[in-house]
Amino acid sequence: MRTLKRKYFLFATLLPFLLSGCLGIKHLKENEKLLYRQRIEVPRHIDATALYNLHAQRPNRKFIIRPLAPLVSIYYLGYRYYDQEKMIKKKERFEKKFDAKIAATKREKRINNLQFRKQQKSEKLTNKIENGNTVMQWGEPISVFDSSLVRITLERFHSYLFAKGYFLNKVHARIDTLKIYPKRVKVTYTVDPGQAYFLDSIFYQILDTAVNRVVIKNESASFLKKGERYDEDNLTKERERLDLLLKDYGYYDFSRQYIEYASDTSYKTPDRKVAIMIIINDPAKRGYHKKFTVDEVHFTTDIGVNKPGKERSGRTYRDIQYNYYDDNYNLKILSQRVFIKKGELYNRSRTLNTQRQLAYVDAFKFVNINYDTTNGKFISNIFTSPLPRYEWSNEAGVNVTQGYPGPFYNMTFKKRNVFNGMETFDISGRFGFEGVASATEDQNFYKSTEAGINASLTFPQFIWPFKDRVRFRHAEYNPKTKFTVGYAYTDRPEYRRTAISVNGTYSWQNNKNRLYQLTPVNLSVIDTANLSGDFKKLLAEQARLGNFSLLNSFRPSFVNSIIFGVTWNYKNYGNVERNSSFIRAQIESGGTIWNFLDTSIVTRQGLEYFKYLRFSLDIRRINVLTRNTTVAYRFNSGVAYSYSDNESLPYEKFFFAGGSNSIRAWRPRRLGPGSFKPRTTEDPESSGDPVKDGLFDYNIEQPAEILLEASIEVRQKLFGFVSGAVFLDAGNTWTFQQRKKTVNNIEVDNGNSQFRINQFYKEIALGTGFGLRFDFTFLILRFDVGMKVYDPARDENDRFVLDKVRFFKPYATKVTTDSGTTYTKYREPVIYNVGIGFPF
Repeated sequence: MRTLKRKYFLFATLLPFLLSGCLGIKHLKENEKLLYRQRIEVPRHIDATALYNLHAQRPNRKFIIRPLAPLVSIYYLGYRYYDQEKMIKKKERFEKKFDAKIAATKREKRINNLQFRKQQKSEKLTNKIENGNTVMQWGEPISVFDSSLVRITLERFHSYLFAKGYFLNKVHARIDTLKIYPKRVKVTYTVDPGQAYFLDSIFYQILDTAVNRVVIKNESASFLKKGERYDEDNLTKERERLDLLLKDYGYYDFSRQYIEYASDTSYKTPDRKVAIMIIINDPAKRGYHKKFTVDEVHFTTDIGVNKPGKERSGRTYRDIQYNYYDDNYNLKILSQRVFIKKGELYNRSRTLNTQRQLAYVDAFKFVNINYDTTNGKFISNIFTSPLPRYEWSNEAGVNVTQGYPGPFYNMTFKKRNVFNGMETFDISGRFGFEGVASATEDQNFYKSTEAGINASLTFPQFIWPFKDRVRFRHAEYNPKTKFTVGYAYTDRPEYRRTAISVNGTYSWQNNKNRLYQLTPVNLSVIDTANLSGDFKKLLAEQARLGNFSLLNSFRPSFVNSIIFGVTWNYKNYGNVERNSSFIRAQIESGGTIWNFLDTSIVTRQGLEYFKYLRFSLDIRRINVLTRNTTVAYRFNSGVAYSYSDNESLPYEKFFFAGGSNSIRAWRPRRLGPGSFKPRTTEDPESSGDPVKDGLFDYNIEQPAEILLEASIEVRQKLFGFVSGAVFLDAGNTWTFQQRKKTVNNIEVDNGNSQFRINQFYKEIALGTGFGLRFDFTFLILRFDVGMKVYDPARDENDRFVLDKVRFFKPYATKVTTDSGTTYTKYREPVIYNVGIGFPF
């Protein structure tokens, strides 16, 4: 006991010194203190995150446990080897060297190349002069407390609350020096917003009666609503709305500078009401706001192209004057993407839509639209620069889908404007390897060879006998028709699988965030050959378990379906600047034609056919908490039902759970279905009763018809190109029919695989873990460690398995109790996942 007390006393004595080193306090100068922590005490109805972002000074970032700030150590590690004067001289020598090279050459191309290289290198050196070397930029200097920045923060808080309608707010700061650690300072901001003020009356002062009519007509869309809290952000939004609104009504030279606000309130009145006057001033010189009508539309299709001695030709189609050196485009199709009409009022939205739709067709490097108001006319000028007609591209890299990463090589050839109607022909080939889990042995990975070739032809319109007026009316939805023919080859130790596919897809967008796709023709002929003996035995074993569909899926087959999907991308999902979302929903009807045609057409060829319905829904969201921290969410679900005689789905249409992009605590495609028990390592031949608590043998993929899974992941930038993440995954798969295990003609209870309303929630698997992301700009390499928390395949009283996690080789051993009872003690394996990109 005395020895233990001595250890505690020694630890307590050394702790302040240890923590001082972890926090970088040794880098403080005399009379300097460390800003250790900042807190904001604020009522719940006030956005604390917004206030946090207004801090004029922030403490150093800390990880794992509060007293650790490794970025400070990283910064001063780099600072130890940093010499700013040396870096300045290096930049001077470099610039002098390149200036001499530029002066020594007369070739314009080489001069441009040298100037570009000089600028790039000079910018890198300037960055290091101003911000330190690379290691210093990975870290951060110690946060020295500055009382003047506290005053600035208080002013920012006050201004923010005032702008949100809390005119009588009070903000105080309490600065505390920690008694035990006198070099540390803690600042607590106390926010008393007071009572909010609300909009009581909204008036307009608009001298131009035409403008007044437009504003009143669209008043329902206003961001200023009577009875709502006063918010200066809404004033800014309303100014923006009115500016865009009037520009859509022909007021080309209108500016938001003409819009002013006047407010009337009394801070001391008990009703806390605000009256807002919206003032739209007239131009000083003209005295009224002019509407502009488009007199002419000019379209130059090849701006930037130089052909000495040759002049551009001109031709008019649908009141658009086209100018070009070569007549390379079908003007009927090109005109469908122009929504600016001669004789109509200027409309900003139609101008932007024209620019957007022309950019969508993959024919032009850039699209620029401007308006010429000289000589008393209002002329719309559209300029486009064509992309190369022929284009080759090569790509080599690392790919991972369900196993370990492997190299791949892609080669693509593209021909644009094939028939002069802005059609695009693509042909691409792919060859690669990947490490995949063995289907017949546990804990083994083998090389999977994949190859394929695809050819597609894309038209910038619907290939359908529509009338011209219908085509022009629907052109604003970016209609496309794509025909694709492909061949895919997969060679694994267990089997070789080939697929020939043909499909035709219509796609369109009703806005820039929402994409629709309809595939009325989707045909595939799939053949599986060279099945190994072990794999055949495994398929037979699955059939004994009631999983006949897996056996049917590996027979030669003909698959046809109709697919409709919607993709909604809100605020460019995946950006790290603001919150964003992504939703994809897809419904598929397979084998629909066999409800009307004789199936012997394919069965005579020795092919299986399938009739099924399939639906999937994938929802993702990213919330940006701070500039270094984000939270990502995902909900993924699906259901597929077969109504053909073989009661099976094509193998590619089953749902699976587990793997680096799914439930990461389970091996790829090995989770589920339901609480169905895999065979155990102590029962490799699946004979006899299942062993209770043994180590499960995840040697076969587990296809299912129902999928539910959800994930949450917190991502934080650590330093440089390295980020960390912690995650929680939950989910499982189920079947419509119960799988039964039969041994010696006796049916054995082997868990539930069937989806049941009163039971499925008890069969949700739970996994957690942590990982690292390495952002190399051109790719993100991901490494995750997954640990099982709740395993529904085990007995109900033994499903919590987090306490049995083992990071290295798992094991199962026989244990005999004092009473003579023998049971199996097991340790759950940790699953290591390697992936490319984020999991969702």
